[in-house]
Amino acid sequence: MEGPTGKGVPGADMILSNYRLGKRLGIGSFGKVKLAEHVLTGHKVAIKILNRRKIKEMEMEEKVRREMKILKLFMHPHIIHLYEVVETHSDIYVVMEHVKSGELFDYIVEKGRLQEDEARRFFQQIISGVEYCHRNMVVHRDLKPENLLLDSKFNVKIVDFGLSNIMRDGHFLKTSCGSPNYAAPEVISGKLYAGPEVDVWSCGVILYALLCGTLPFDDENIPNLFKKIKGGIYTLPSHLSAGARDLIPRMLVVDPMKRMTIPEIRQHPWFQAYLPRYLAVPPPDSTQQVKKIDEDILQEVIKMNFDRNHLIEALRNRIQNEATVAYYLLLDNRFCASNGYLGAGFQETTVRMEYGAVSMMSPTASATAHLLPYVDHQGMGLRSIPVERKWALGLQSRAHPREIMTEVLRALQELNVCWKKIGHYNWKCRWFPGFSNLPNGLMNRHSHSDFNFGNESTIVNEDVVLVPPNTVKFEVQLYKTREEKYLLDLQRVQGPQLLFLDMCAAFLAQLRVL
Repeated sequence: MEGPTGKGVPGADMILSNYRLGKRLGIGSFGKVKLAEHVLTGHKVAIKILNRRKIKEMEMEEKVRREMKILKLFMHPHIIHLYEVVETHSDIYVVMEHVKSGELFDYIVEKGRLQEDEARRFFQQIISGVEYCHRNMVVHRDLKPENLLLDSKFNVKIVDFGLSNIMRDGHFLKTSCGSPNYAAPEVISGKLYAGPEVDVWSCGVILYALLCGTLPFDDENIPNLFKKIKGGIYTLPSHLSAGARDLIPRMLVVDPMKRMTIPEIRQHPWFQAYLPRYLAVPPPDSTQQVKKIDEDILQEVIKMNFDRNHLIEALRNRIQNEATVAYYLLLDNRFCASNGYLGAGFQETTVRMEYGAVSMMSPTASATAHLLPYVDHQGMGLRSIPVERKWALGLQSRAHPREIMTEVLRALQELNVCWKKIGHYNWKCRWFPGFSNLPNGLMNRHSHSDFNFGNESTIVNEDVVLVPPNTVKFEVQLYKTREEKYLLDLQRVQGPQLLFLDMCAAFLAQLRVL
């Protein structure tokens, strides 16, 4: 039998014996997509057949692996569901949810600008899916209508996580990726970014496209396009409602520190209008979802001659096998068939968990700027068990960013640290132990009175200073977290690790309470 990659190789029909392969749905750079029917449940799926040789030739192994790793963990009604991955020495078969109504991009092109109620419905679903990604520490980084598919009931499915990345507390991303028209200013500028804020910008561009039928930032000349994005130069059509005219500019703020956050978008009156009950509260994160097993679906799968205990264990441990694939296919298709899309059971459970966890909320973190454990409060509203703590090596404060950076620069001055401003609330720094003992001509010093946040004259040029061999180079970045708090991150770029820790300790000793 001739397989996808040549003679003598088992074909897809033999490898995917649990599916009946149907027509080809599409073809891509390193594979094709086929429609298939799952034999046990009768439900339709889409199967990507990815050629390993082509993936390697195009140096896309990391992109493919990253997307599969992320989608295996995700279970959200507005994110494409990956059911299983079957690998051979020549191909990778990715079994995914079948989404039949095409891209949101084509829908917008066909219909032109959408009515606000329809655009709002799409936008609410997109924000719910993006919020779920962020709660599971994933930033998409390539949100655009081409990566938003529509199912048979015209519900949004977020796809293409190949450019996504895992967020880690205390770490920043710097890769410039995604489509230029939808990319945030800090991304195209190659500056550090935490992650969620760049997805918020892309969502703002998508909302504009939904409501206006055009893009806010568009130019055939890439330098001109970048100039418009960096300057936040766009116009709002007069036909937009007052609510939309208020929401869009808050999302398309060039300064990421002042840009709207997902929780703030959720609270906006325009977003809240006609909000479906199942989207009124965020769904549980992936770790909580695996603990809730649907007994009715479980019984259906057991009737297919699968062992109950083995199935429950596999579901809780995220093990991919015939039984779990059948379970999730039945679960997804039952939800899609229900009037509420996710069904009343899911909605009532999330609301109950939301209210049941209110009394467990921790007191608000201190406004003192110091090293402290950072608890992820964003997801606590949905958890009915003790929250897993996440630690961040950072300094948190509720003070105004200008006050924070003025104090930070004062402390750096006391340590004779040289710095150079490279972006909004972002500095490159250099420190050498015993720097103050160097000849006066080898360093620039500023009196405390010279410090005025945002004044370029306070920046020390790197070229002025001779660089000793054990110099520590690091970056300082301030970014906005939840509940109007700000977190200062210090990240070593070069130099001895122990010296960097010495510098951090000295910096903390100099830093006053904010």
